[in-house]
Amino acid sequence: MKITYHNLCIRDAGESDCGQLAAWWNDGSVMAHAGFPNGLGTTAEEINAQIANDSDDTRRRLIIECEGRSIGEMSFYIYEGKKAEIGIKICNAQYQEKGLGRILLSMLIEELFRMGNELVFLDTNLKNTRAQHVYELLGFKKVAVYENSWKNQLGELQSSVAYELKASDFCNAKGNEQRGI
Repeated sequence: MKITYHNLCIRDAGESDCGQLAAWWNDGSVMAHAGFPNGLGTTAEEINAQIANDSDDTRRRLIIECEGRSIGEMSFYIYEGKKAEIGIKICNAQYQEKGLGRILLSMLIEELFRMGNELVFLDTNLKNTRAQHVYELLGFKKVAVYENSWKNQLGELQSSVAYELKASDFCNAKGNEQRGI
């Protein structure tokens, strides 16, 4: 998969990306929102073994680029051949809080619906209200809140919120961005 829009690109992660992915995944400041404030403790070799079996029909790890520079990652997992679970991390702090998340999510979601998926879903930490706001702007509907349902790496109880999006509810942010990218 390779999706481009202005100076943004979402592309398949490959072997040459595994070192960068390992650096991000082992960085507690990047992974804290996912429950891993100490990082994952993984290697580039382990990540390469995982992505070797990626396919658009099952799951795919993706690299986000801005002006040719890797700034984060996305992923999708396909269930029942028509439901896609997605994830996004803009790992480079210089690119956070610039409105890129809405555009990048729109790029991926548009492609997933084009591929025949009928539903896109995700979950996020209940404390991550910024992400929730973005999801709701894109048309996602809150379907459940799971209070104190899991523990992070430090043993602290965490809550999450689940969202779903149907194609008919999708508010594509491409073309509606506030500033040029």
